[in-house]
This record gives sequence, C-alpha cells and structure tokens, in this order.
Amino acid sequence: MSREPAEHGQVLHRMPIELRWRDLDAFNHVNNSNFMTYLEEARIRWFESLGEEWVTENTAPLLAAVQMNYRQPIPYPGSIVVELTADRVGSTSVTLGHRITSADGAVLHADGHVVMVWIDRASGRPTALPDPVRKMAGA
Repeated sequence: MSREPAEHGQVLHRMPIELRWRDLDAFNHVNNSNFMTYLEEARIRWFESLGEEWVTENTAPLLAAVQMNYRQPIPYPGSIVVELTADRVGSTSVTLGHRITSADGAVLHADGHVVMVWIDRASGRPTALPDPVRKMAGA
C-alpha cells in the first residue's frame, strides 16, 4: 500500500484499530456508523499528536462536511488502519482525506474526506486555523 495515495496529500496519521464485537451489525460486519467513529478517533489522536494547542477556550474545530465512500464491508474478527491525509489547507479550515483499510492495506474499506472549520466559540464565526494544524498539514 502506498503511504501517499495519488488522490490525497501527505500522510498525516495512521492509526491501527482492533475491531470490537459491539461494532457489528445484523449482517455480521462493522456497522457503517462505526466508520465515522473510527475517523473521529483518528482525527483527535492526530490533533493531540501535534504537541501544541489546537483547541482553546475561545476557539474549536467543527465538522463542516463529511464525504464517505463505502467500498467493502469490514468483516469481524480483524484489524483495520485509519489513514489521514492533508488534502487542502485554507485560512479557517482544513480538508482531511481518509482511508480505512485492512491491517495489511490489501483491502480498501472506505475513503473520502472531511472539512474541519475552526470557529470562535463566542460568535460561532470562522476563525484562523491554528498554527500547529496549519504547519503539520503542510501549509
């Protein structure tokens, strides 16, 4: 598996996940809603890995858009990897590409992107992207 897929930017974060029995649905594979939970966890871990402030009393990121392509069901038992890429960095937002693959990278289960917008908590209006996020996303 390529560490930098052609359709996405620089690889920011890779997070392995061991599947849990409770992730399954009636069809005995991971429920589609859990894909979003996996992505959320990978984003938070990436933000925390920055080693600098990315959320404050005054500013916070909001999920503005999600695009998810479900490619293959995720069977149980097993392991997956969530990979985040930097697709676009704006003045108030960052677009993060994502891929969910089998642990060995042979099966693509899902891909797509999310747009995270930083807002001023008091006004609810967009505010400048934090420098650590901008720097690590490649801007």
